[in-house]
Amino acid sequence: MDIQRHPKGSVFEERIGYARLVTAGPFVFVSGTTGFDYDTMKISANVVEQAKQCITNIRAALQSVGADLSHAVRVNYYLRHAEDFESCWPVLSEAFGAHPPAATMIQANMATPEMLIEIELTAIRGR
Repeated sequence: MDIQRHPKGSVFEERIGYARLVTAGPFVFVSGTTGFDYDTMKISANVVEQAKQCITNIRAALQSVGADLSHAVRVNYYLRHAEDFESCWPVLSEAFGAHPPAATMIQANMATPEMLIEIELTAIRGR
């Protein structure tokens, strides 16, 4: 199976040693993605705004390999505070629409205090 790594050039990829996106045949694996705006390297203090930016970042990564959110089959949500998850539901519901993936929410410490949500996604191209 042909495995390709698709780094997006963020400072985190370089420092930590990972690729934002890996494809293996039809499978697309998007690394845990936070609410950082990679153009400005800023992150909102609001969890809903962070969720929106996570989706924006994931959408861009998927589009770079000919996929989109409708190809998602699995998503993992990591939140610093479990009680914040419900406020993110409208953003997530709008993003996945008629193509909801299997999903899990986990409360977890994050890499930095300002990170409130991180989203990891698996997709299959060509469905």
